[in-house]
Amino acid sequence: MGKVLKVNGADFSLERLLSLREFLIEQGYNPDHVATEINGEVVPKTAYESVVLSDGDVIEIVRFVGGG
Repeated sequence: MGKVLKVNGADFSLERLLSLREFLIEQGYNPDHVATEINGEVVPKTAYESVVLSDGDVIEIVRFVGGG
């Protein structure tokens, strides 16, 4: 059975365990260009590989955008 997460306010299902880094890459994000928060806690980029997503996690992903 898959895991159900909330990602940027929308329900999301995972069929297998993924690290945060793997999840970001699979969703088309460059992990070096985003900031993430899981369950209200900011996740340092150095932890993206070791943090494994769990059922019920609430994830916020913010992409950096430049411009002027």
